[in-house]
Parts: sequence; structure tokens; C-alpha cells
Amino acid sequence: MTLSRRKFLLRGATASAAALALPRWLGAEDADPEKSGGVLVTSKCHAAIEAGLAFLASRQQPDGAFGSGGYSRNVAVAGLCGLAFMSGGSTPGRGTYGREVTRTIRFILDNTEESGFIVEPGATSHGPMYGHGFATLFLGECYGMSQNRELRTKLIKAVKLIINTQNREGGWRYHPQPSDADISVTVCQIMALRAARNAGIYVPNETIERCIEYVKQSQNADGGFRYMLQGGQSQFPRSAAGVVALQSAGVYDSPEVKRGMKYLFDFLPRLGRIHESHYFYGHYYAVQAMWHAGGHFWASWYPAVRDELLTLQRPNGSWMDSICQEYGTAMACLVLQVPNNMLPIFQR
Repeated sequence: MTLSRRKFLLRGATASAAALALPRWLGAEDADPEKSGGVLVTSKCHAAIEAGLAFLASRQQPDGAFGSGGYSRNVAVAGLCGLAFMSGGSTPGRGTYGREVTRTIRFILDNTEESGFIVEPGATSHGPMYGHGFATLFLGECYGMSQNRELRTKLIKAVKLIINTQNREGGWRYHPQPSDADISVTVCQIMALRAARNAGIYVPNETIERCIEYVKQSQNADGGFRYMLQGGQSQFPRSAAGVVALQSAGVYDSPEVKRGMKYLFDFLPRLGRIHESHYFYGHYYAVQAMWHAGGHFWASWYPAVRDELLTLQRPNGSWMDSICQEYGTAMACLVLQVPNNMLPIFQR
């Protein structure tokens, strides 16, 4: 086991893609993710982000919840909206959307059970462990920025629930039970654990090692990832998630990551070619994979997805998704704001 894997941190390592030759139009600042914000986040992109965040703020309910239709009050949607505000530089109680971030914390804490399970019983969800994972990720990013003692207590409980419900294969599924597993829910829990561990919350090395092995075993020969270990075809959204899971666990230059990056790059956004299935979910993870890889991957991918997203924004500042417009808008704002380098979970 390497030192980087034991630390479970994204510090100081990048994929070998950074050494690839760059297209002629790319400058050094474009290729270095941490120096690219002022170049790649154009004035038009900045305006789109501001409109998106303003839309989200207008959709927050007094108790901190978000969402409309069947996904109203979903804790995953709330967590992602909170992360979108924080990606713009707001923190609990501070910044343009500091009040909204604080309200989001309150909503999630109010819906954390004694067991540590974060769920709003009346809300529709694709699976309650998705909600738990994204909500725990949000709390992990907030920890250290807030003086709320309740946040620490409930974050620790939420993390313990994830650790204790990992199944024998190393993954997780829709419910907090160590039964079967799938790649999508598993990655959601890995990201939550990484955020918590980066913030100083204890996560056993064994838990991380088993996560890594589960993700590696989910990869197909084409470099993409299947939904469950039992078999199945590769798809872009879950493959992006699989690559990011490995990178977030400190695995940067492995054969699995190299094959995964090659697979993902075949889906480089092109105007007029929209992949409808889980579009925002896929690009939320894909842009992170490219950010961590740097070089040609980042400098080619971000402008492409940026321009595509700008064409999809609606006049009221939102982005629409089949889940709900708050979800689509939060995801789009997160993708566009990755160069801000504000969230610890995105930092390289």
C-alpha cells in the first residue's frame, strides 16, 4: 500500500496526462488547473454562474430545504446546493450566500437521525444513501468553517454509519445495510469519507482500501466502469465517477486510472451532441477527473463543457434536469466553478 493511498489525500500528485503535448492554442496557464481560473472562467461564464447561484438562493425554503416537485426537501439536493454556494467563496455565515449556507447546514442537521443517517423521510429520492452521501460530503466541507458543535457530533455519526454499512465487497447500495453494492452509490460514500477525513474525522485505512478494490474490480476492459460487479456495459456517468473515486483515494497513475481517462476522453463535450442520461451527474465527476489530471485533459475538457453548459442555461438562470431544476442548477454551478479551487474536495 503506497503512502499516498494511506493518506487518502489529493496533495501533490497528478496523472501522467500533464506531461502530454498540448494543442498549440493552449498556454501554460490553461494547462495548469490551479492557474487557469482567470483564463477559462470567462466573463460570460461568470455571469452564468452568478445567475445560477441567485436562482438557487431564490429557491431555498425558510428551513434551508431546496427542491421542487417530487424531489422537494431531498437532502442530496440541499447538500449540492450548499456546495454550489461554497464553490463561489461563501462559507457558513459569511460571503454573498453565507446565510443560505447556514440554513442548509441547519436543514441537514435537523434531518440527521440518532443513528447518524441523514434522510428526510417524506422526500423522494433515487436511493436514501445517495442523500446521505452528498449531505455528509457537504457537512465535511463545512466542518472547520463553522463553530456549530452539533455539526461535528452529527458528522462523526454520519461517517460511522457509512463505515459500518460497507458490504463484504467494499461497496454500498441504496440503503444503510451491508448487503449488495453498486459503483454509483459507492463513489458517493467514498467522496463523503474523503471530505470528512480531510477535515480530521477518523476513517479507517481498511475502509478506504476496500473501497479502492471494489472500484478497481468494477472496471471493464474498455476502461469504463460497470454498474455492479456481476457484469454490465460501461457508461460515461458512472465511469467518470469511478475514475474520480480512485483519484480521491490517492490513486493517480495506476493502469485503472489511465484506462479510465482514455475512455472518458471519448466523451469530450461537443456542441450539439448531448448525452441525456444522467448528464449533470456525469459531468460533475468528469470535470473533477480532468481537473486532477491537468494538462491536455483539463485544458481541452473544461472549455468544452463550459461552452456546452452555457447553451443549456435557461433565462431564469437555472439548468433543468429530470430530478429537479435545483439539482441541475447546483451541478452546473459546481462544474463551472471548479477552477475557483474553493472546495477542499476539489483541491489537487
